[in-house]
Amino acid sequence: MIEKHARGVLLRLAGPLQSWGTHSKYLRRDTARFPTRSGVVGMLAAGLGREREAPLDDLTALSMTVRVDRPGVVLSDFHTVGGGLPADETVITVDGKRRSEGKGTLVSKRQYLADAAFTVALTSDDAELLHLCAAALRDPHWPLFLGRRSCPPEGPLLLGTVEDPLHHLVRLPLATKRPCRGPQPTDFYSDRPLGVLPVDSDAPDRGDGDHHSGEVTDEPLSFAPLERRYRPRPLYRRAVHLPDATHAGFGTGYLEKLQTYIDTHFVKAERSTR
Repeated sequence: MIEKHARGVLLRLAGPLQSWGTHSKYLRRDTARFPTRSGVVGMLAAGLGREREAPLDDLTALSMTVRVDRPGVVLSDFHTVGGGLPADETVITVDGKRRSEGKGTLVSKRQYLADAAFTVALTSDDAELLHLCAAALRDPHWPLFLGRRSCPPEGPLLLGTVEDPLHHLVRLPLATKRPCRGPQPTDFYSDRPLGVLPVDSDAPDRGDGDHHSGEVTDEPLSFAPLERRYRPRPLYRRAVHLPDATHAGFGTGYLEKLQTYIDTHFVKAERSTR
């Protein structure tokens, strides 16, 4: 079990494309199947208007739990840079010179998640930090993206600032239809044990998620252009069977149910945190 945070910020991350790299280097750019801590912390830093060399200690202290509404599908993009350019305009090498004739085109492979949707809870005992993050997401200093600049969100990211965010994380409408082939579990990922998720206490998977299922190198230490550094952190995963009523479908039907939930549960909660 872990200490339960009293307050949190809830986000909705959805768009045509997302990309959350964990092992991206040079000509191969991968994506995780869920939003990474480095991607979300970078998004908060952009919203707050922080320079890339600015410290990240306060933002990395936030705990992050991700609910997978729709996992999406992985797409691979065959990407070229520099082809067809004159010799004096080709891509620059690491030693500052132009690439030689016949080697001016760089080929890279980049992965994206298509049609994915996630709900994210950022939790902390620091109410002022949560207030600043919510304000930055509502009115960002710099544009916000879902991992890469080519991946804008399909709508506002901020759902609200609430008491007991994990309670709402398992009850907010899901951006998907009810499965036709029987109950299907919904995946949750976190940087902390997930046995505290407020679901049916008699659920057979109650103990799942209390032990980390691996590591992911997405804890940012620095975003400085020439000194980007990350460290590994434990990854906790839990698959939970949510009620059929949670599956709200797609399009305007889902958005209407989401707005109704926010109007019913969040307005009062936001007032109580101010």
